[in-house]
Amino acid sequence: MIVVIDYKAGNLYNVGNALGHLGAQFVFSGDPEVVRKASRVILPGVGSAKPAMDSLRELGLVSVLRELQVPFLGICLGLQLLFERSDEEQTDCLGILPGAVRRFDSRRLKVPHIGWNQVSIKAPTTLFAKVPDLSSFYFVHSFYAPVSDSVTIGVTEYGEPFSSVVMKDHYCGVQFHPERSGETGLQILRNFLEFQPC
Repeated sequence: MIVVIDYKAGNLYNVGNALGHLGAQFVFSGDPEVVRKASRVILPGVGSAKPAMDSLRELGLVSVLRELQVPFLGICLGLQLLFERSDEEQTDCLGILPGAVRRFDSRRLKVPHIGWNQVSIKAPTTLFAKVPDLSSFYFVHSFYAPVSDSVTIGVTEYGEPFSSVVMKDHYCGVQFHPERSGETGLQILRNFLEFQPC
């Protein structure tokens, strides 16, 4: 069963609508026992790092997420929470990926970054099967993960390059919203439903 984590900080229903459109069987849950039994886990995200992490801790999900052995997809804030920490309220995050999430420089950029932007794929991944390089996806975010040789799979430019797709083992994250990115976004979700880590 696919579990979409309900932690009071996610874009749950848009993600659910997209999965339903694809015919996927899923549940919304914040119950650690349900998440432990999942075949795939999606951590959606709209909101701020600190309240999101506080909610995950209160639900008892932090250790569960760190110990998952099944495919995991973090969306937007869900990608950012994979890292060690965020500059947003100096928040300690899940620590699954190395590094810190930064804020865009509002002195030279319009923040948040909102709208359609391209993703340049830097390493082969089945998550982007049937998706052309430089396809556009919908972004809404003020914080970003810097490009990293160890985990960055896709890069987007907004003032500077940032990680728009990350991956380590069975953990994947996308900074954009596939559920709001039309048919191309739906293809990413289809691919995740079939995703097998290398």
